[in-house]
Amino acid sequence: MHIIVCLKQVPNTTEIKIDPSTNTLIREGVESILNPFDTYAIEEAVRLKEAHGGKITAISMGPPQVEATLREAVSLGVDDIILLSDRKFAGADTWATSYTLAAAIGKLGDYNLILTGQQAIDGDTAQVGPGIAAHLDLPQTCFVRKIESIDCYKAVVQRLMEDGYDRVEMRLPAVISVVKEINTPRLPSLRGKKNAKTAELVVWNANDLNLDEKDLGLNGSPTQVVNIFTPKHDKKTEKVSLPPEEAAKLIIKRLDEMTRK
Repeated sequence: MHIIVCLKQVPNTTEIKIDPSTNTLIREGVESILNPFDTYAIEEAVRLKEAHGGKITAISMGPPQVEATLREAVSLGVDDIILLSDRKFAGADTWATSYTLAAAIGKLGDYNLILTGQQAIDGDTAQVGPGIAAHLDLPQTCFVRKIESIDCYKAVVQRLMEDGYDRVEMRLPAVISVVKEINTPRLPSLRGKKNAKTAELVVWNANDLNLDEKDLGLNGSPTQVVNIFTPKHDKKTEKVSLPPEEAAKLIIKRLDEMTRK
């Protein structure tokens, strides 16, 4: 069984910076981490490999620094790593991102299952997994909390719903987006860390994927950010030193005044 896991390197949530000219995230020089939701996809892929054999290929799109994230995936049990890196990919929205990832998966050709995390913490759209399925014309199920059974031809999964779960049978190859309830990710092993240092990194650019520049990055993104800003938070405080009963009366009075405005 060949499992492909799509990963994303995201800015540390306390370090997000925006380029005012393009309204896109500034990634160079910013501390980045493996998208936390993707660790559950990696763990599920490793568990499936342990149970059924095969190999795991991790794919990520981004600048050269994403290599660190892919090597982290190797330390967790991934076998092969592929980085999609080209300036033409920069500024891609979820449509252009899923298009590029799908092209890379199509280039690999032989696979049984594509796993993604529920969403990325920097965008929270949960659209890339379904986008990959759409571009490759594959069955797809989101918010999967358990893979009950799987072979090379079909899988039975539990899809998390607001009032419980649906039990879904799907033919393979397919795309599955998993939620954090599916497992508990393991820590890197010593052997995994050693493998991460020596693993061969394959790098593909737009020419390697035979893609047209008009379909990539900002050029190929139907979603365009017109403006982005940090909302202002104006807080007014009043410090008083009163006995508890009088302080309570003052608070009630202030709240009453606010509701009347």
